[in-house]
Amino acid sequence: MMDVQAPDWLNVSRETLTALQNFADEVARWNGAINLVSKSALADLWQRHIWDSAQLYDLGAGQGGVWLDMGSGGGFPGIVMAIMGAQNLVLAEVDQRKATFLREVSRKLALQTRVISARLDEIPPCNAQTITARALAQLTDLLAHASRHLSPAGRAIFPKGRGFQHEIDAALKDWVFSCTNVPSKTDADAAILIVENIARR
Repeated sequence: MMDVQAPDWLNVSRETLTALQNFADEVARWNGAINLVSKSALADLWQRHIWDSAQLYDLGAGQGGVWLDMGSGGGFPGIVMAIMGAQNLVLAEVDQRKATFLREVSRKLALQTRVISARLDEIPPCNAQTITARALAQLTDLLAHASRHLSPAGRAIFPKGRGFQHEIDAALKDWVFSCTNVPSKTDADAAILIVENIARR
């Protein structure tokens, strides 16, 4: 096992770092069979996926209630959130093979998650206090799903790349929402959108 060093901005225990390393090992082990991340991303898994996911935790922690991760895929950010201590975590992933991975890694790492393998528009409304989604869809489409599953007082946390302002402008044509842009700690051109009070125009 490599000796992982957390970035300066992230304060986590040695136990958490060990669990993250175990998760990284599982991603590498499964990746050849079900392509959880690209080969290039696997070579830089910590920066591009694990630390990039970890920065979302403090934005959702303390909200209480259900935490829904939409399109959990290879566990980013959902499994990372679970390792860091997210409670009442629901991982929604339509791909059956990836859902199997999420269930197996949750079992192996003794994480308290619930994995649902179904389309987001087929899942009964979750009334979630926190919703996350990473690299799943454009903001307009994310808001359609979030409006169905987010509680009235909840918040959605969507990391976005350099085109985030364009996505916000496009979404405002169909949606009313409040949005706070938090600079990404792992990509100077990216931002994390904290979206609340979502309503269709």
